[in-house]
Amino acid sequence: MSGHSKWATIKHKKAAVDKARGKIFAKLSRQLEVAAKEHGGDVSTNAALRTIVLKAKASQMTNDAIDRAIKRGTGVGTGAVYESITYEAYAPGGVAMLIDVLTDNRNRTAADVRIIFSKLGGSMAEPGAVSWQFSRKGVIHVARAVDEDALMSVALESGAEDISDDGDSWRVICDPHGLDGLKSALEKSGIAVTSAATTMISSLVVPVTKMSDAKAVLHIMDELDENDDVQDVYANFDIAEDILNQVAQ
Repeated sequence: MSGHSKWATIKHKKAAVDKARGKIFAKLSRQLEVAAKEHGGDVSTNAALRTIVLKAKASQMTNDAIDRAIKRGTGVGTGAVYESITYEAYAPGGVAMLIDVLTDNRNRTAADVRIIFSKLGGSMAEPGAVSWQFSRKGVIHVARAVDEDALMSVALESGAEDISDDGDSWRVICDPHGLDGLKSALEKSGIAVTSAATTMISSLVVPVTKMSDAKAVLHIMDELDENDDVQDVYANFDIAEDILNQVAQ
């Protein structure tokens, strides 16, 4: 299991109980607005919107809040005009990062992201320097209690590309366009899905073994997460669990 994946799990568990929930909802609302604006407010025909709605519900965002965000995106109600931008950067230890933002002020957001990296020992990268190693994939998590052979039988027949042990769950990778179909196939077979979403996965993994680098990388992740304009951060670091736990305390 990669350190990045483990850290994302820790952050997800924290987010369910701490004050960051309001910030998460604000980011999800922005994503819902943009997806609805670009491809319409019908989740049956807008796959991107459908994925974000599932993500919002998993984060316990109310149906009313989801509906309001979609309506703003389709022009019912008022909403800001957001621009989608992806920044590429390197964190200490040679860790590659992609940062997806939705912003109504490109200059402000670019400056904010640049400051985070420069003060913590990272650097911005030229377009293409990092993105070449990332590809979008569907990721499904299934409870670790599920029998591996049963999961593998259904998943591989339904389009899964890989199944791995992610600690307290099984991690199933698939083509992003096949995410909904695979999720449905698992559920029809009686296998409960704990989460399903698309993400960017790197073909290269960078081990981070120095405590100072690990602290800097995770500090960058935290600061980016705190920025309202930053929607998603993808990274290729692998931090040993003992170091990760020390930093996370």
